[in-house]
Amino acid sequence: MFLEIKDFLNPAEVARLQELSLKVQFVDGRISNPHNQAKNNLQVSETDPLYAESSRIVAAAYARSAPFRDFAFPRHVAPPLLARYEVGMTYGAHADVSHMRFGTEVHRSDLSATVWLNPPASYDGGELVVHLGTQPLVIKGEAGSAIIYPSTQLHEVTPVRRGQRLVSITFIESMIPEEFHRTQLYELSEVAALEGLKMNWNNRVRLDAVRNNLLRLWTRN
Repeated sequence: MFLEIKDFLNPAEVARLQELSLKVQFVDGRISNPHNQAKNNLQVSETDPLYAESSRIVAAAYARSAPFRDFAFPRHVAPPLLARYEVGMTYGAHADVSHMRFGTEVHRSDLSATVWLNPPASYDGGELVVHLGTQPLVIKGEAGSAIIYPSTQLHEVTPVRRGQRLVSITFIESMIPEEFHRTQLYELSEVAALEGLKMNWNNRVRLDAVRNNLLRLWTRN
């Protein structure tokens, strides 16, 4: 299951990240995955003094986003990272690594997320393509929007033909590692939210009890 969050970042945050992208140092994206021959992009240098600000802006958006929390059940969100694609750059079909190391900590990658930082009309190509069996899902979001999808899905970024693709990426370890379980809990929450006060109170209490019991059952430490 996928979640698109429009206006994930506000216009001021998008503008600041665009400004930072002109000042920070970008390095070969393969520095974080040197054995991946399909990767041809740039990513912000984590040694650049402005990296922390760029990461903090996007991390704050994840922390305040109720739709994101309700969908992902996040236990850990990796520090968001700016990535840039110039003309000819691409990221061929690949699967994200199962676990990520941050210092001495190791976290599972259950969900991947992309936040778009420039308007889709400003560049050609650069679509995120998620392969669902034989059917590709092609995504190219508006500046400030986010897409969250399972890290288990094979996906790629098509070659940029004009302009520049600027995004922020991250990975999420969920309290609920099974995608099917996360989807059921998300759907139950959506039903409760959509029905609201129209639902009989006793039925709502029973629905909340089921949701919380499943959350206890499916949560992993």
